[in-house]
Amino acid sequence: MENKLRVAAYARVSTEKDDQVNSLTSQKSYFADYISSQSEMELSKVYFDEGISGTQTRKRAGFNQMIKDALNGKFNLILTKEVSRFARNTVDTLSYTRKLKEAGVGVIFTIDHIDTRQSDGELRLTIMASLAQEESRKTSERVKWGQQRRMEQGVVFGRDLLGYRVKKGVLSVNPEEVPVIKAIFHKYTNEGKGTHVIARELREEGLRPKRISLWSATVILRILRNEKYVGDLCQKKTFTPNYLTHQKKYNRGEEEKIYLKDHHEAIIDRDLWNRTQAELERRSLSAAQKSRHSRRYWCSGKICCGECGSQFVSRTKKQRTGTYKAWRCYHTATHGARKIAAEGEEIGCDNNSINEKALLTCMKYCVNLICQNRKQLRREILSRIQDVCGELVTAIDEDKIRQKMDAIEEKKRKSFDAMLEGMLTKEDLKRQTEWYDNELSRLQILLTDNQQNNRKYSRQKEQMDELEKTLDEILCFHEDNEMLYREMLEKIVVYREDKRGCNRLVVWFKSLPFGIHLKIKSTGKGEEYHTEILESEFVS
Repeated sequence: MENKLRVAAYARVSTEKDDQVNSLTSQKSYFADYISSQSEMELSKVYFDEGISGTQTRKRAGFNQMIKDALNGKFNLILTKEVSRFARNTVDTLSYTRKLKEAGVGVIFTIDHIDTRQSDGELRLTIMASLAQEESRKTSERVKWGQQRRMEQGVVFGRDLLGYRVKKGVLSVNPEEVPVIKAIFHKYTNEGKGTHVIARELREEGLRPKRISLWSATVILRILRNEKYVGDLCQKKTFTPNYLTHQKKYNRGEEEKIYLKDHHEAIIDRDLWNRTQAELERRSLSAAQKSRHSRRYWCSGKICCGECGSQFVSRTKKQRTGTYKAWRCYHTATHGARKIAAEGEEIGCDNNSINEKALLTCMKYCVNLICQNRKQLRREILSRIQDVCGELVTAIDEDKIRQKMDAIEEKKRKSFDAMLEGMLTKEDLKRQTEWYDNELSRLQILLTDNQQNNRKYSRQKEQMDELEKTLDEILCFHEDNEMLYREMLEKIVVYREDKRGCNRLVVWFKSLPFGIHLKIKSTGKGEEYHTEILESEFVS
Protein backbone atom coordinates (compact mmCIF):
# COMPACT_ATOMS: atom_id res chain seq x y z
CA MET A 1 0.00 0.00 0.00
CA GLU A 2 2.86 2.34 0.82
CA ASN A 3 4.43 1.93 -2.64
CA LYS A 4 1.24 2.80 -4.48
CA LEU A 5 1.02 5.97 -6.54
CA ARG A 6 -1.45 8.51 -5.17
CA VAL A 7 -3.50 9.45 -8.23
CA ALA A 8 -5.91 12.32 -8.88
CA ALA A 9 -8.26 12.53 -11.83
CA TYR A 10 -9.62 15.57 -13.68
CA ALA A 11 -12.89 15.75 -15.63
CA ARG A 12 -14.46 18.69 -17.43
CA VAL A 13 -17.48 19.41 -19.61
CA SER A 14 -17.87 22.70 -21.44
CA THR A 15 -21.63 23.30 -21.02
CA GLU A 16 -24.23 22.72 -18.35
CA LYS A 17 -26.73 20.84 -20.52
CA ASP A 18 -28.11 17.60 -19.12
CA ASP A 19 -26.30 15.40 -21.62
CA GLN A 20 -23.03 17.06 -20.70
CA VAL A 21 -23.68 16.55 -16.99
CA ASN A 22 -24.23 12.89 -17.78
CA SER A 23 -20.89 13.00 -19.59
CA LEU A 24 -19.28 14.31 -16.40
CA THR A 25 -20.77 11.43 -14.42
CA SER A 26 -19.47 8.93 -16.96
CA GLN A 27 -15.99 10.50 -16.81
CA LYS A 28 -15.91 10.09 -13.02
CA SER A 29 -17.00 6.47 -13.34
CA TYR A 30 -14.39 5.92 -16.03
CA PHE A 31 -11.54 7.10 -13.79
CA ALA A 32 -12.74 5.07 -10.83
CA ASP A 33 -12.73 1.91 -12.98
CA TYR A 34 -9.38 2.80 -14.56
CA ILE A 35 -7.58 3.31 -11.25
CA SER A 36 -9.14 0.27 -9.59
CA SER A 37 -7.77 -1.83 -12.45
CA GLN A 38 -4.22 -0.60 -11.78
CA SER A 39 -2.71 -2.40 -8.80
CA GLU A 40 0.02 0.23 -8.34
CA MET A 41 -2.43 3.15 -8.10
CA GLU A 42 -4.81 4.42 -5.44
CA LEU A 43 -7.37 7.19 -6.00
CA SER A 44 -6.74 10.37 -4.08
CA LYS A 45 -9.52 12.61 -5.44
CA VAL A 46 -11.51 13.37 -8.57
CA TYR A 47 -11.49 17.08 -9.53
CA PHE A 48 -14.00 18.45 -12.01
CA ASP A 49 -15.47 21.59 -13.62
CA GLU A 50 -18.94 21.97 -15.13
CA GLY A 51 -19.98 24.47 -17.79
CA ILE A 52 -16.50 26.00 -18.09
CA SER A 53 -14.59 26.51 -21.34
CA GLY A 54 -11.22 24.83 -21.67
CA THR A 55 -9.55 27.73 -23.48
CA GLN A 56 -8.78 29.53 -20.23
CA THR A 57 -8.02 28.25 -16.72
CA ARG A 58 -8.74 31.40 -14.70
CA LYS A 59 -12.38 30.50 -13.90
CA ARG A 60 -11.90 26.73 -13.51
CA ALA A 61 -12.06 26.28 -9.74
CA GLY A 62 -11.66 22.49 -9.82
CA PHE A 63 -8.65 22.66 -12.12
CA ASN A 64 -6.92 25.36 -10.08
CA GLN A 65 -7.52 23.50 -6.80
CA MET A 66 -6.04 20.35 -8.36
CA ILE A 67 -2.88 22.21 -9.44
CA LYS A 68 -2.54 23.73 -5.95
CA ASP A 69 -2.93 20.33 -4.25
CA ALA A 70 -0.47 18.73 -6.69
CA LEU A 71 2.20 21.34 -5.95
CA ASN A 72 1.60 20.76 -2.23
CA GLY A 73 2.46 17.07 -2.67
CA LYS A 74 -1.00 15.56 -2.09
CA PHE A 75 -0.60 13.13 -5.01
CA ASN A 76 2.00 11.97 -7.56
CA LEU A 77 0.02 11.57 -10.76
CA ILE A 78 -2.93 13.14 -12.59
CA LEU A 79 -5.22 11.27 -14.97
CA THR A 80 -7.39 12.93 -17.60
CA LYS A 81 -8.98 11.43 -20.70
CA GLU A 82 -7.82 13.84 -23.41
CA VAL A 83 -5.63 16.91 -23.88
CA SER A 84 -8.78 18.85 -24.81
CA ARG A 85 -10.28 18.00 -21.38
CA PHE A 86 -7.18 19.36 -19.63
CA ALA A 87 -6.95 22.62 -21.65
CA ARG A 88 -7.51 23.86 -25.19
CA ASN A 89 -4.86 26.53 -24.84
CA THR A 90 -1.45 25.23 -25.90
CA VAL A 91 0.43 27.67 -23.67
CA ASP A 92 -1.59 26.68 -20.60
CA THR A 93 -1.20 22.97 -21.33
CA LEU A 94 2.58 23.12 -21.62
CA SER A 95 3.00 25.61 -18.78
CA TYR A 96 1.05 23.56 -16.25
CA THR A 97 2.47 20.17 -17.24
CA ARG A 98 6.02 21.53 -16.99
CA LYS A 99 5.29 23.09 -13.60
CA LEU A 100 3.82 19.79 -12.41
CA LYS A 101 6.77 17.82 -13.77
CA GLU A 102 9.20 20.04 -11.84
CA ALA A 103 7.20 19.22 -8.69
CA GLY A 104 7.45 15.49 -9.44
CA VAL A 105 3.86 15.13 -10.64
CA GLY A 106 3.16 13.47 -13.97
CA VAL A 107 0.06 13.73 -16.18
CA ILE A 108 -1.38 10.84 -18.18
CA PHE A 109 -3.84 11.49 -21.01
CA THR A 110 -5.39 8.05 -21.25
CA ILE A 111 -7.11 8.22 -24.64
CA ASP A 112 -4.30 10.20 -26.31
CA HIS A 113 -1.71 7.73 -24.90
CA ILE A 114 0.51 10.54 -23.59
CA ASP A 115 2.51 10.34 -20.37
CA THR A 116 4.46 13.50 -19.49
CA ARG A 117 6.91 11.40 -17.45
CA GLN A 118 8.20 9.76 -20.63
CA SER A 119 10.98 11.30 -22.73
CA ASP A 120 8.77 11.98 -25.76
CA GLY A 121 5.78 13.03 -23.66
CA GLU A 122 6.19 16.77 -24.20
CA LEU A 123 6.64 16.42 -27.97
CA ARG A 124 3.44 14.39 -28.27
CA LEU A 125 1.66 16.75 -25.89
CA THR A 126 2.70 19.80 -27.94
CA ILE A 127 1.23 18.29 -31.07
CA MET A 128 -2.03 17.25 -29.40
CA ALA A 129 -2.41 20.53 -27.50
CA SER A 130 -1.96 22.46 -30.74
CA LEU A 131 -4.63 20.33 -32.39
CA ALA A 132 -6.98 20.89 -29.42
CA GLN A 133 -6.43 24.64 -29.60
CA GLU A 134 -7.02 24.65 -33.35
CA GLU A 135 -10.23 22.68 -32.86
CA SER A 136 -11.34 25.27 -30.29
CA ARG A 137 -10.63 28.04 -32.80
CA LYS A 138 -12.64 26.27 -35.50
CA THR A 139 -15.51 25.72 -33.09
CA SER A 140 -15.45 29.41 -32.17
CA GLU A 141 -15.54 30.38 -35.86
CA ARG A 142 -18.47 28.00 -36.50
CA VAL A 143 -20.41 29.44 -33.55
CA LYS A 144 -19.75 33.02 -34.67
CA TRP A 145 -20.78 32.18 -38.23
CA GLY A 146 -24.01 30.58 -36.99
CA GLN A 147 -24.81 33.55 -34.76
CA GLN A 148 -24.18 35.92 -37.67
CA ARG A 149 -26.64 34.09 -39.88
CA ARG A 150 -29.30 34.02 -37.14
CA MET A 151 -28.80 37.74 -36.45
CA GLU A 152 -29.29 38.46 -40.14
CA GLN A 153 -32.55 36.50 -39.93
CA GLY A 154 -33.70 38.75 -37.07
CA VAL A 155 -33.11 36.45 -34.10
CA VAL A 156 -32.43 38.60 -31.02
CA PHE A 157 -29.37 37.79 -28.91
CA GLY A 158 -29.61 39.36 -25.47
CA ARG A 159 -31.79 39.66 -22.41
CA ASP A 160 -34.85 41.63 -21.33
CA LEU A 161 -34.58 45.42 -21.28
CA LEU A 162 -36.80 48.20 -20.02
CA GLY A 163 -39.96 48.14 -22.15
CA TYR A 164 -39.29 44.79 -23.85
CA ARG A 165 -39.10 41.10 -23.07
CA VAL A 166 -36.83 38.71 -24.97
CA LYS A 167 -37.98 35.10 -25.27
CA LYS A 168 -36.52 32.56 -27.68
CA GLY A 169 -34.91 35.31 -29.75
CA VAL A 170 -38.11 37.36 -30.12
CA LEU A 171 -38.72 40.89 -28.77
CA SER A 172 -42.15 41.68 -27.36
CA VAL A 173 -43.40 44.88 -25.71
CA ASN A 174 -43.89 44.96 -21.94
CA PRO A 175 -46.99 47.22 -21.63
CA GLU A 176 -46.35 48.03 -17.94
CA GLU A 177 -43.06 49.77 -18.75
CA VAL A 178 -44.09 51.60 -21.93
CA PRO A 179 -45.25 54.80 -20.11
CA VAL A 180 -41.82 55.19 -18.50
CA ILE A 181 -40.04 55.01 -21.87
CA LYS A 182 -42.43 57.51 -23.46
CA ALA A 183 -42.07 59.87 -20.49
CA ILE A 184 -38.25 59.86 -20.80
CA PHE A 185 -38.30 60.73 -24.50
CA HIS A 186 -41.01 63.39 -23.98
CA LYS A 187 -39.17 65.07 -21.08
CA TYR A 188 -35.88 65.18 -22.99
CA THR A 189 -37.04 66.23 -26.47
CA ASN A 190 -40.35 68.04 -26.00
CA GLU A 191 -39.71 69.62 -22.60
CA GLY A 192 -35.99 70.21 -23.09
CA LYS A 193 -34.96 68.68 -19.76
CA GLY A 194 -31.50 67.29 -19.14
CA THR A 195 -30.66 63.68 -18.27
CA HIS A 196 -29.81 64.53 -14.64
CA VAL A 197 -33.17 66.31 -14.18
CA ILE A 198 -35.10 63.43 -15.75
CA ALA A 199 -33.34 60.89 -13.52
CA ARG A 200 -34.13 62.97 -10.41
CA GLU A 201 -37.80 63.37 -11.39
CA LEU A 202 -38.18 59.63 -11.99
CA ARG A 203 -36.67 58.92 -8.57
CA GLU A 204 -39.02 61.43 -6.94
CA GLU A 205 -42.01 59.92 -8.73
CA GLY A 206 -41.03 56.49 -7.42
CA LEU A 207 -40.90 54.90 -10.87
CA ARG A 208 -38.45 52.06 -10.38
CA PRO A 209 -38.94 49.08 -12.73
CA LYS A 210 -37.29 45.82 -11.72
CA ARG A 211 -34.52 46.21 -14.30
CA ILE A 212 -33.43 49.65 -13.03
CA SER A 213 -31.81 49.69 -9.59
CA LEU A 214 -31.24 53.44 -9.61
CA TRP A 215 -32.09 56.13 -12.15
CA SER A 216 -29.03 58.07 -13.31
CA ALA A 217 -28.05 60.33 -16.20
CA THR A 218 -26.11 57.44 -17.75
CA VAL A 219 -29.17 55.16 -17.66
CA ILE A 220 -31.35 57.87 -19.25
CA LEU A 221 -28.78 58.52 -21.98
CA ARG A 222 -28.54 54.80 -22.76
CA ILE A 223 -32.33 54.62 -23.19
CA LEU A 224 -32.45 57.69 -25.44
CA ARG A 225 -29.83 56.16 -27.75
CA ASN A 226 -31.27 52.63 -27.87
CA GLU A 227 -32.61 51.99 -31.37
CA LYS A 228 -34.90 49.19 -30.15
CA TYR A 229 -37.43 51.75 -28.91
CA VAL A 230 -38.11 52.94 -32.49
CA GLY A 231 -38.52 49.34 -33.68
CA ASP A 232 -35.04 48.85 -35.14
CA LEU A 233 -32.49 46.23 -34.10
CA CYS A 234 -28.72 46.68 -34.05
CA GLN A 235 -26.65 43.66 -33.08
CA LYS A 236 -22.92 42.92 -32.68
CA LYS A 237 -22.45 46.03 -30.57
CA THR A 238 -19.82 43.96 -28.78
CA PHE A 239 -17.56 41.23 -30.09
CA THR A 240 -15.02 38.70 -28.82
CA PRO A 241 -11.66 39.33 -30.49
CA ASN A 242 -9.86 36.40 -28.84
CA TYR A 243 -11.45 32.96 -28.60
CA LEU A 244 -8.94 32.01 -25.89
CA THR A 245 -9.78 34.77 -23.39
CA HIS A 246 -13.51 35.14 -24.26
CA GLN A 247 -13.33 38.81 -23.22
CA LYS A 248 -15.83 41.05 -24.97
CA LYS A 249 -15.05 44.50 -26.39
CA TYR A 250 -17.24 47.29 -27.67
CA ASN A 251 -17.44 47.10 -31.46
CA ARG A 252 -16.04 50.43 -32.65
CA GLY A 253 -15.84 49.45 -36.30
CA GLU A 254 -13.66 46.37 -35.93
CA GLU A 255 -16.52 44.18 -37.18
CA GLU A 256 -19.60 45.02 -39.25
CA LYS A 257 -22.75 45.52 -37.18
CA ILE A 258 -26.10 44.06 -38.23
CA TYR A 259 -28.88 46.69 -38.41
CA LEU A 260 -32.47 45.73 -39.21
CA LYS A 261 -35.00 48.55 -39.63
CA ASP A 262 -38.63 48.11 -38.48
CA HIS A 263 -37.70 44.77 -36.95
CA HIS A 264 -40.30 44.71 -34.14
CA GLU A 265 -43.13 46.73 -32.56
CA ALA A 266 -41.94 50.25 -31.69
CA ILE A 267 -42.60 52.15 -28.46
CA ILE A 268 -41.46 55.55 -29.81
CA ASP A 269 -42.61 56.83 -33.22
CA ARG A 270 -39.88 57.58 -35.73
CA ASP A 271 -40.51 61.33 -35.79
CA LEU A 272 -39.88 61.63 -32.04
CA TRP A 273 -36.89 59.29 -32.34
CA ASN A 274 -35.29 61.39 -35.10
CA ARG A 275 -35.87 64.62 -33.17
CA THR A 276 -34.36 63.02 -30.06
CA GLN A 277 -31.22 61.93 -31.89
CA ALA A 278 -30.85 65.41 -33.40
CA GLU A 279 -31.23 66.96 -29.95
CA LEU A 280 -28.64 64.58 -28.50
CA GLU A 281 -26.23 65.61 -31.24
CA ARG A 282 -26.94 69.31 -30.70
CA ARG A 283 -26.35 69.14 -26.96
CA SER A 284 -23.24 67.04 -27.47
CA LEU A 285 -21.77 69.66 -29.84
CA SER A 286 -22.75 72.42 -27.41
CA ALA A 287 -20.99 70.62 -24.56
CA ALA A 288 -17.90 70.14 -26.72
CA GLN A 289 -17.84 73.84 -27.58
CA LYS A 290 -18.12 74.73 -23.88
CA SER A 291 -15.29 72.34 -23.14
CA ARG A 292 -13.09 73.98 -25.77
CA HIS A 293 -14.01 77.41 -24.43
CA SER A 294 -13.16 76.35 -20.87
CA ARG A 295 -9.64 75.50 -22.05
CA ARG A 296 -9.16 78.69 -24.03
CA TYR A 297 -6.53 79.99 -21.60
CA TRP A 298 -3.50 78.19 -20.19
CA CYS A 299 -4.95 78.24 -16.65
CA SER A 300 -8.67 77.79 -17.45
CA GLY A 301 -10.32 75.74 -14.72
CA LYS A 302 -7.07 75.48 -12.74
CA ILE A 303 -7.29 78.52 -10.44
CA CYS A 304 -9.12 77.86 -7.18
CA CYS A 305 -10.26 80.23 -4.44
CA GLY A 306 -8.53 79.56 -1.14
CA GLU A 307 -11.39 81.23 0.74
CA CYS A 308 -14.56 79.54 -0.61
CA GLY A 309 -13.20 76.78 -2.87
CA SER A 310 -14.85 77.90 -6.12
CA GLN A 311 -12.99 78.37 -9.40
CA PHE A 312 -11.64 81.66 -10.70
CA VAL A 313 -13.07 83.05 -13.93
CA SER A 314 -11.43 85.32 -16.48
CA ARG A 315 -12.32 89.01 -16.58
CA THR A 316 -10.97 91.61 -19.03
CA LYS A 317 -10.88 95.25 -17.95
CA LYS A 318 -10.28 98.42 -19.92
CA GLN A 319 -8.55 101.34 -18.20
CA ARG A 320 -6.84 104.52 -19.31
CA THR A 321 -3.51 102.76 -18.98
CA GLY A 322 -4.67 99.96 -21.31
CA THR A 323 -6.55 96.67 -21.32
CA TYR A 324 -5.53 93.96 -18.92
CA LYS A 325 -6.83 90.49 -18.00
CA ALA A 326 -7.44 89.37 -14.45
CA TRP A 327 -8.89 86.30 -12.73
CA ARG A 328 -11.59 86.54 -10.11
CA CYS A 329 -13.41 84.16 -7.75
CA TYR A 330 -16.68 83.05 -9.34
CA HIS A 331 -18.68 83.72 -6.18
CA THR A 332 -17.19 87.20 -5.90
CA ALA A 333 -17.89 87.93 -9.55
CA THR A 334 -21.48 86.67 -9.25
CA HIS A 335 -22.57 87.91 -5.81
CA GLY A 336 -19.90 90.40 -4.70
CA ALA A 337 -18.52 90.45 -1.15
CA ARG A 338 -19.57 87.76 1.31
CA LYS A 339 -23.01 88.39 2.86
CA ILE A 340 -26.18 86.71 4.05
CA ALA A 341 -28.95 86.57 1.43
CA ALA A 342 -32.65 87.09 2.15
CA GLU A 343 -33.18 83.34 2.35
CA GLY A 344 -30.56 83.12 5.11
CA GLU A 345 -27.97 81.54 2.82
CA GLU A 346 -24.40 82.88 2.80
CA ILE A 347 -23.36 84.03 -0.65
CA GLY A 348 -20.42 85.87 -2.22
CA CYS A 349 -16.71 85.82 -1.31
CA ASP A 350 -14.17 88.34 -0.01
CA ASN A 351 -11.27 87.14 -2.13
CA ASN A 352 -9.50 89.58 -4.46
CA SER A 353 -8.84 89.31 -8.16
CA ILE A 354 -5.33 88.53 -9.42
CA ASN A 355 -3.71 89.91 -12.55
CA GLU A 356 -2.83 87.56 -15.42
CA LYS A 357 0.70 89.05 -15.50
CA ALA A 358 1.17 88.21 -11.82
CA LEU A 359 0.19 84.60 -12.48
CA LEU A 360 2.63 84.33 -15.39
CA THR A 361 5.42 85.78 -13.23
CA CYS A 362 4.67 83.20 -10.53
CA MET A 363 4.61 80.34 -13.04
CA LYS A 364 7.92 81.37 -14.59
CA TYR A 365 9.49 81.64 -11.14
CA CYS A 366 8.18 78.19 -10.03
CA VAL A 367 9.13 76.43 -13.24
CA ASN A 368 12.66 77.76 -13.03
CA LEU A 369 12.78 76.81 -9.36
CA ILE A 370 11.86 73.16 -9.86
CA CYS A 371 13.52 72.76 -13.25
CA GLN A 372 17.10 73.44 -12.33
CA ASN A 373 17.80 69.96 -13.65
CA ARG A 374 16.20 70.42 -17.06
CA LYS A 375 17.48 67.11 -18.41
CA GLN A 376 15.34 65.27 -15.88
CA LEU A 377 12.32 67.41 -16.78
CA ARG A 378 12.93 66.74 -20.46
CA ARG A 379 12.90 62.98 -19.84
CA GLU A 380 9.67 63.17 -17.81
CA ILE A 381 7.84 65.23 -20.44
CA LEU A 382 8.98 62.96 -23.26
CA SER A 383 7.82 59.99 -21.22
CA ARG A 384 4.35 61.56 -20.93
CA ILE A 385 4.26 62.24 -24.66
CA GLN A 386 5.24 58.61 -25.25
CA ASP A 387 2.37 57.42 -23.03
CA VAL A 388 -0.09 59.43 -25.13
CA CYS A 389 1.36 58.55 -28.53
CA GLY A 390 2.07 54.92 -27.66
CA GLU A 391 5.28 52.95 -27.72
CA LEU A 392 7.44 53.13 -30.80
CA VAL A 393 6.99 50.12 -33.05
CA THR A 394 10.04 47.94 -32.63
CA ALA A 395 11.55 46.25 -35.62
CA ILE A 396 11.76 42.48 -35.54
CA ASP A 397 15.19 40.85 -35.67
CA GLU A 398 14.83 39.15 -39.04
CA ASP A 399 17.96 37.05 -38.55
CA LYS A 400 16.49 35.45 -35.43
CA ILE A 401 13.23 34.70 -37.24
CA ARG A 402 15.10 33.09 -40.11
CA GLN A 403 17.15 31.05 -37.62
CA LYS A 404 13.90 29.78 -36.08
CA MET A 405 12.58 28.86 -39.52
CA ASP A 406 15.79 26.97 -40.30
CA ALA A 407 15.53 25.17 -36.96
CA ILE A 408 11.94 24.13 -37.70
CA GLU A 409 12.96 22.85 -41.14
CA GLU A 410 15.67 20.80 -39.45
CA LYS A 411 13.12 19.39 -36.97
CA LYS A 412 10.88 18.43 -39.88
CA ARG A 413 13.74 16.49 -41.45
CA LYS A 414 14.47 14.76 -38.12
CA SER A 415 10.80 13.86 -37.77
CA PHE A 416 10.95 12.00 -41.08
CA ASP A 417 14.03 10.19 -39.84
CA ALA A 418 12.23 9.33 -36.59
CA MET A 419 9.31 7.93 -38.56
CA LEU A 420 11.62 5.82 -40.71
CA GLU A 421 13.29 4.48 -37.57
CA GLY A 422 9.92 3.57 -36.09
CA MET A 423 9.99 6.18 -33.30
CA LEU A 424 6.97 8.02 -34.76
CA THR A 425 3.90 6.69 -36.50
CA LYS A 426 2.80 8.10 -39.84
CA GLU A 427 -0.18 9.70 -38.12
CA ASP A 428 2.08 11.40 -35.55
CA LEU A 429 4.36 12.57 -38.34
CA LYS A 430 1.43 14.04 -40.25
CA ARG A 431 0.22 15.96 -37.22
CA GLN A 432 3.69 17.15 -36.32
CA THR A 433 4.43 18.26 -39.88
CA GLU A 434 1.17 20.23 -40.00
CA TRP A 435 2.13 22.00 -36.80
CA TYR A 436 5.59 22.83 -38.17
CA ASP A 437 4.07 24.14 -41.42
CA ASN A 438 1.68 26.38 -39.49
CA GLU A 439 4.57 27.74 -37.44
CA LEU A 440 6.58 28.40 -40.60
CA SER A 441 3.61 30.28 -42.10
CA ARG A 442 3.30 32.37 -38.95
CA LEU A 443 6.99 33.28 -39.02
CA GLN A 444 6.78 34.17 -42.71
CA ILE A 445 3.91 36.55 -41.92
CA LEU A 446 6.06 38.11 -39.21
CA LEU A 447 8.80 38.78 -41.72
CA THR A 448 6.33 40.38 -44.14
CA ASP A 449 4.80 42.53 -41.42
CA ASN A 450 8.26 43.64 -40.34
CA GLN A 451 8.64 45.73 -43.50
CA GLN A 452 5.47 47.65 -42.64
CA ASN A 453 6.65 48.04 -39.05
CA ASN A 454 9.94 49.48 -40.25
CA ARG A 455 8.10 52.14 -42.26
CA LYS A 456 5.85 52.94 -39.30
CA TYR A 457 8.88 53.11 -37.02
CA SER A 458 10.52 55.64 -39.33
CA ARG A 459 7.42 57.86 -39.29
CA GLN A 460 7.13 57.67 -35.51
CA LYS A 461 10.82 58.39 -35.10
CA GLU A 462 10.53 61.51 -37.25
CA GLN A 463 7.56 62.70 -35.18
CA MET A 464 9.40 62.12 -31.90
CA ASP A 465 12.50 63.92 -33.20
CA GLU A 466 10.33 66.91 -34.11
CA LEU A 467 8.69 66.83 -30.66
CA GLU A 468 12.06 66.72 -28.95
CA LYS A 469 13.24 69.68 -31.00
CA THR A 470 10.13 71.67 -30.03
CA LEU A 471 10.53 70.66 -26.38
CA ASP A 472 14.12 71.86 -26.33
CA GLU A 473 12.93 75.23 -27.60
CA ILE A 474 10.24 75.37 -24.92
CA LEU A 475 12.65 74.54 -22.11
CA CYS A 476 14.79 77.56 -22.87
CA PHE A 477 12.41 79.71 -20.75
CA HIS A 478 13.52 82.92 -22.44
CA GLU A 479 9.93 84.18 -22.28
CA ASP A 480 6.57 83.16 -20.86
CA ASN A 481 5.46 79.93 -22.52
CA GLU A 482 1.78 79.31 -21.90
CA MET A 483 1.74 75.98 -23.74
CA LEU A 484 4.27 74.56 -21.30
CA TYR A 485 2.43 76.01 -18.30
CA ARG A 486 -0.85 74.43 -19.43
CA GLU A 487 0.73 70.96 -19.56
CA MET A 488 2.64 71.24 -16.28
CA LEU A 489 0.10 73.00 -14.05
CA GLU A 490 -2.25 71.03 -11.81
CA LYS A 491 -3.83 74.00 -10.01
CA ILE A 492 -3.17 77.37 -8.36
CA VAL A 493 -4.87 78.16 -5.04
CA VAL A 494 -5.22 81.93 -4.48
CA TYR A 495 -5.81 83.39 -1.00
CA ARG A 496 -7.16 86.77 0.07
CA GLU A 497 -4.86 89.79 -0.13
CA ASP A 498 -3.51 90.89 3.28
CA LYS A 499 -3.43 94.39 4.71
CA ARG A 500 -0.08 95.17 3.10
CA GLY A 501 -1.48 94.45 -0.35
CA CYS A 502 0.30 91.10 -0.71
CA ASN A 503 -1.25 88.00 -2.28
CA ARG A 504 -0.54 84.45 -1.17
CA LEU A 505 -0.93 81.53 -3.52
CA VAL A 506 0.16 77.89 -3.82
CA VAL A 507 1.18 76.45 -7.19
CA TRP A 508 0.77 72.69 -7.68
CA PHE A 509 2.33 70.81 -10.61
CA LYS A 510 1.21 67.49 -12.09
CA SER A 511 2.94 64.38 -10.73
CA LEU A 512 4.83 66.34 -8.05
CA PRO A 513 4.08 65.50 -4.37
CA PHE A 514 4.65 69.09 -3.25
CA GLY A 515 3.48 72.59 -4.08
CA ILE A 516 5.22 75.98 -3.95
CA HIS A 517 3.82 78.59 -1.58
CA LEU A 518 4.45 82.14 -2.77
CA LYS A 519 3.95 85.56 -1.24
CA ILE A 520 3.86 88.25 -3.92
CA LYS A 521 3.36 92.00 -4.20
CA SER A 522 2.30 93.69 -7.42
CA THR A 523 2.79 97.38 -8.23
CA GLY A 524 2.21 99.73 -11.15
CA LYS A 525 -0.31 99.70 -13.98
CA GLY A 526 -0.33 98.96 -17.68
CA GLU A 527 3.15 98.63 -19.10
CA GLU A 528 4.63 99.53 -15.70
CA TYR A 529 2.94 96.58 -13.97
CA HIS A 530 5.46 94.53 -11.96
CA THR A 531 5.18 91.54 -9.63
CA GLU A 532 7.80 90.81 -6.97
CA ILE A 533 8.23 87.41 -5.30
CA LEU A 534 8.66 88.19 -1.61
CA GLU A 535 8.78 84.66 -0.18
CA SER A 536 8.66 81.09 -1.44
CA GLU A 537 8.70 77.67 0.18
CA PHE A 538 7.84 74.09 -0.71
CA VAL A 539 4.68 72.69 0.92
CA SER A 540 3.29 69.15 0.98
